[in-house]
Amino acid sequence: MDVQHCGSSILISARGELDEGAGEVLQRALDHVTMGERDLLVDLHGVAAMDVDGLLHLLDLHQRADRMRLRVLVTGWQPQPQQCMATVAGIPGPRSGTGERYALAGFRRLLAEKAQRARESADFTDGWLPHG
Repeated sequence: MDVQHCGSSILISARGELDEGAGEVLQRALDHVTMGERDLLVDLHGVAAMDVDGLLHLLDLHQRADRMRLRVLVTGWQPQPQQCMATVAGIPGPRSGTGERYALAGFRRLLAEKAQRARESADFTDGWLPHG
């Protein structure tokens, strides 16, 4: 992750995988926001893969930015991260346009709820059921 402060904007350029390990970096990305910054641009062109944990971290970043009154734009959605969102949201088909839907607050809430349930289900399965 690369975080740049440019005038009234913050640019986060992500690369590689957006997974559990991305949480700390994304948390720190907004630590030094000033009153003069108004926009947060998250560039995902370099993100080839995302899992449920990465999606939850991205949604958390977006919520934190909203509370700071930052306008958020997430761009550069690659096929696998879009498919991850579609799977979590329960939208069939490989080209579901989830990158565009992400801009809608209602879709982000739906994603957050379903992603959290998927994460809790995975935690339960990993922690309680025997591995075969």
